[in-house]
Amino acid sequence: MNDCIFCKILVGDIPAEIVYEDKDAIAFMDISPVTKGHVLVIPREHYKDVIDVPEEILQKMIVVAKKIAPKIVEAVGADGFNIGINNGKAAGQVVYHLHMHVMPRYEYDNLKMWEGDGYQEGEIKEYGDKIRNYLDIN
Repeated sequence: MNDCIFCKILVGDIPAEIVYEDKDAIAFMDISPVTKGHVLVIPREHYKDVIDVPEEILQKMIVVAKKIAPKIVEAVGADGFNIGINNGKAAGQVVYHLHMHVMPRYEYDNLKMWEGDGYQEGEIKEYGDKIRNYLDIN
């Protein structure tokens, strides 16, 4: 993809602080980190999002994230970590090359996880039914 910033990183047109690479994926420092030590894991091939990517590539990405996350935590003295993938504009995806965030967390980093909204009476079943119908598992 000619206009994809991550594809440009992959071919060396844009510099990145790469912390890990193998034949399927690379991991590099996020230039706009949520916390210090925030790393992005991307596949070497261009896929728009988690829906677009073949399952075997997604599996390889999570294996890389699992491998590097505890090392990131140890290296930066974090207390834990989050792994996340944003899919679509409404979910916060900005670069449309699939990427997985590995974000070290610190006990007092002041980051807030999203708050649950809850359901009105009967809504949880209604939404469960909708999802099951689309999944065709009734």
